[in-house]
Amino acid sequence: MSKPHPNNKPPESNKSKTRILVVTPEITYLPDGMGNLAQRMHAKAGGMADVSASLVKALYDQGADVHVAIPNYRKMFHMDMKEIFDGEVERCVSKVIPEKRIHLAEDRIFYRRSTVYDAMENQNTALAFQREVINNIIPRVQPDLIHCNDWMTGLIPAAAKRLGIPCLFTCHNIHSERLTMAHIEDKGIDAADFWHNLYFTDNPESYDEARESKPVDLLATGIFASDHVNSVSPTFLYEVVEGRHDFVPDAIRKELANKLYAGRASGILNAPDEALNPNSDSELDHHYNSKNFVKGKALNKAQLQEKTGLNIDPDAPILFWPSRLDPMQKGCQLLADIMYQTVSDYSHIGLQIVIVASGSFSQHFHDIIALHNLGGKVVMCDFDESLSRLAYAGSDFMLMPSLFEPCGLPQMVAPKYGCIPIVHDTGGIHDTIHHLHYDGKLGNGFRFEHYSANGLRWAIDEAIQFYQWEPARKNKTIRRIMKESAELFNHQATAAAYIERYEQILGRDVVDTLYNV
Repeated sequence: MSKPHPNNKPPESNKSKTRILVVTPEITYLPDGMGNLAQRMHAKAGGMADVSASLVKALYDQGADVHVAIPNYRKMFHMDMKEIFDGEVERCVSKVIPEKRIHLAEDRIFYRRSTVYDAMENQNTALAFQREVINNIIPRVQPDLIHCNDWMTGLIPAAAKRLGIPCLFTCHNIHSERLTMAHIEDKGIDAADFWHNLYFTDNPESYDEARESKPVDLLATGIFASDHVNSVSPTFLYEVVEGRHDFVPDAIRKELANKLYAGRASGILNAPDEALNPNSDSELDHHYNSKNFVKGKALNKAQLQEKTGLNIDPDAPILFWPSRLDPMQKGCQLLADIMYQTVSDYSHIGLQIVIVASGSFSQHFHDIIALHNLGGKVVMCDFDESLSRLAYAGSDFMLMPSLFEPCGLPQMVAPKYGCIPIVHDTGGIHDTIHHLHYDGKLGNGFRFEHYSANGLRWAIDEAIQFYQWEPARKNKTIRRIMKESAELFNHQATAAAYIERYEQILGRDVVDTLYNV
């Protein structure tokens, strides 16, 4: 890897710098030096926001000429209505961004949104964003490389190809949208110039036929037209290519396979939000680290039990469920099948379960708790960020029996808090969690291979055996896991992997080129 610039400031006078444009519908923060507006930019629906933010920061800190294109979510960016109606926003932006590195895509469809995605408007939002990037932002920035993220940017690699600008395309999820080229062009994108680079669901014989009757798949187009594509974990990429998941459209599988076999596809793991650190977490009253976690977790456990209505018992092992209650992906029905029997079997040590999550399956857990009189032993709470952070800190184990997982973040957050993961072996979980070795010197969780209630119960049994280890031996293992997780699961490692892909695509060392070394 290249060396950081000595002053951590972009060398503005160097005209030969490699210019990177990151195009993303989500972001959580930007470096201070990119302007005052950077502190107002927060639009997040998932891990893409954190990855985009960390990548931009890493590039900027190393002196890169990095630019960001994002919709102007005025409401989410806390630009007040008076600023907007008085026309002050444009003047304000010109003052606070002297580097001109933040490029806001302007359209009324963005301004008053309170969330990144809206099922009723997703297609038109995506087209408005890509229209602004293609027609205005790319010509203004003139990047050497464009980094696109997910289906909302799928047309951009196709448009960039005609300009000779290479693209990296990141698949954070497998969701896509299909629409006709007529719809695309009616929204202001002149696709006639690059329609041969689009992925149609059925091969058209002419432009006219393509425009009116052959739908374009946006995610497949992004994969097809890009120079390199990455998923957000290596294992999930291979699972998709090998056809292990029925929900993945055949077009996506085939295009990812083509890229992989051509040596132009890879997996890069996401990383959790940097704020998720038990030593500094703003949501915790009792901070701790790998050196003093025994006392810290005990204090947080007591607070968690009191706050949720669990029985106050410092010796009770607590299992924590953090993921949304989606039976199609997250495996909550597996826990429901074994919950009563598991709590009953371990009643002698006071086993407790805390669920801090929302979703369609929540009523099933409420019914089980009521039917079996599990109050004080099992609690079901709607998702709350503050309570979820406390649960990571106060629980002993984290449950994540997902059927599939493109990357996953809870399994990386939990071990940082000394909350050991109990997980199904799939996708990004396979790449991040390894079954604990018998002597505690290797591994960072409890991983079951066969997706079933019995598989989950086996992993829980393994975890409870570990919980009953002699305290000094157990604590030594937890301390190791916490330290290793902090070293492995961080934005610096993720950003370094993306920078390496940039260098592969461009055929040169990106950061050293920036300094004209």
